Amino acid sequence: MKQTQRGMTMLGFLMVLCLGIFFAFCAMKIVPMYIEYYSVKKMLATISKNPEAANGSKEKIRDLFRRGLEIDYVKVIKPDMLKIESTDGGMKMIVDYERRENLMANLDVVGKFHAEQVMARGAGGY
Repeated sequence: MKQTQRGMTMLGFLMVLCLGIFFAFCAMKIVPMYIEYYSVKKMLATISKNPEAANGSKEKIRDLFRRGLEIDYVKVIKPDMLKIESTDGGMKMIVDYERRENLMANLDVVGKFHAEQVMARGAGGY
C-alpha cells in the first residue's frame, strides 16, 4: 500500500490565515462601536431608575448622561446627542447616532444606532 500525505497545503494554510486575520481586523473595528452602544443603553436604563432624574429637569437628565459618558469613557457620543421628549406619563430619552469607522483605505464601516428609554414621572428608586 502506498502512503499518501494528508493535511493542508502551505498555500491553503496561508489563505485560511489571511482570512482569519481579516475577520479579526474587522472585529477590532466593529466591536468597540457595539460596546459604546450597549454602554449608552445601560446608561439610559440607569438614568430612568434614578429618582433625581425622574423628578428633575431636562438639564439634570443631560448632566447625568454626561457624567455616565465620562465614567464609561465614551468619547464619540456627546451629551447634546440626547433628545428628551415629554410624554403624558413622563419623559422619553432618545439617543440616535451614526458611527463611522475607517476599515482600510477608502472603505468605512458605518453603524446606525438608536437607543431609547421611557422614564415615568416620579418613578425611580433602586
